[in-house]
Amino acid sequence: MEMKTSAIVLHALKYGESQLIVDLFTRDAGRVSFFCHLPKSNKGKIKKQLFQPLTLLEVVFDYRPQASMQRFRDLRLAKPFGSVPFDPVKLSISLFLAEFLNYATRNEQQNELLYDYVEDSLLWLDNVSGQYANFHLVFMMRLSRFIGFFPNLAESDAHQWFDLRNSVFTAVRPPHPDYLEPAEASRIALLMRMNYKNMHLFRMSQAERNRCVEIILNYYRLHVPGFPEMKSLPVLQTLFR
Repeated sequence: MEMKTSAIVLHALKYGESQLIVDLFTRDAGRVSFFCHLPKSNKGKIKKQLFQPLTLLEVVFDYRPQASMQRFRDLRLAKPFGSVPFDPVKLSISLFLAEFLNYATRNEQQNELLYDYVEDSLLWLDNVSGQYANFHLVFMMRLSRFIGFFPNLAESDAHQWFDLRNSVFTAVRPPHPDYLEPAEASRIALLMRMNYKNMHLFRMSQAERNRCVEIILNYYRLHVPGFPEMKSLPVLQTLFR
């Protein structure tokens, strides 16, 4: 079945001298892996530059659900970024989010709402000129809504514990080690009140922001099987001093 769909590049791995294995998150088929040959000349449509992390593509391929990897029939750059690849801070955020999405969406099937959220978020980051230090926090927390473990804030208050396993606030300490004490549980409620428009109003130090990242990643590890340590995290932690 021929499929034409929007796609976001998550990861590309060189295979041999002139081949790539490329992992995409597509709007119409979810996660799809591709095997492709890179032409020796610059005349071909498939160019290595198209597979930079989080590049937005339009791809055409013969979709074979039983195959472990697909092959492109056609592809093109859909919406080129104007600032993300050229701004060192935005580039560092994008590399972190590409690695994060590569793990967080590993088993995702077709999920148009999730795809649209990710694409719209990336375009927002590309267009914003400042005050985006909390972008990655908002992005990761709100992504959990689309993959099934958005925190339940119904019972939240300043004296509640947060049960990381069950995504709920509770008046008593959970009977397992995966929880946040009230002082840190309040960070979850704070994060969930933030969005891209108002996040600049929530002032955080670098240490506070990095602690929020650690909490969010731990939260994902509890809910996404096989979610590993993030290799790009140390670079992210140096930003926004």
